[in-house]
Amino acid sequence: MATVSSERKKVKGVNFVVDEDNEKKAVIIDLKKHRALWEDFYDTLLTKKRENEPRETLEEVRKRVLGRR
Repeated sequence: MATVSSERKKVKGVNFVVDEDNEKKAVIIDLKKHRALWEDFYDTLLTKKRENEPRETLEEVRKRVLGRR
């Protein structure tokens, strides 16, 4: 059974869900207070997910985009 932990050095609007062994398993973030934090976290996840995708140089992008005009 998971519960929400009460940390000593608690940040308002951030709570951890912990398991029976008090191991952190998830986090609950108040988006009204920490929207920028969530956006940074989400952007980081997207970056990690796409890290092995093929890359294009700036010049290749310019040719592809501007070459179609």
